[in-house]
Amino acid sequence: MPNINNINFLTTNNISNTQLIEKQNNIDFSKIVKEKIDQLNEKQIEAENKTIELIKGEAKDIHEVMLSVEEARLSLELAIQIRNKLVEAFQELNRMQL
Repeated sequence: MPNINNINFLTTNNISNTQLIEKQNNIDFSKIVKEKIDQLNEKQIEAENKTIELIKGEAKDIHEVMLSVEEARLSLELAIQIRNKLVEAFQELNRMQL
């Protein structure tokens, strides 16, 4: 004969696991976008600061400056492409008939 306490434990455990999974799946999209835009902004500022250091003659390695500038450029290009895809998806959803 099965123990009733074990059955209650399994049911309670499954409910708490389900709630945990729901909390993990409840990701705030706007928070993620804001964090990524902040990271992009930091890369742009870093590249600008390193470029200013190079102009002033304070930079020791031109390769580091070039890498920083190129990384900032590629990050911005990626962000623009992601934005374009999101706008395209939004427009496609608006064209759908319900």
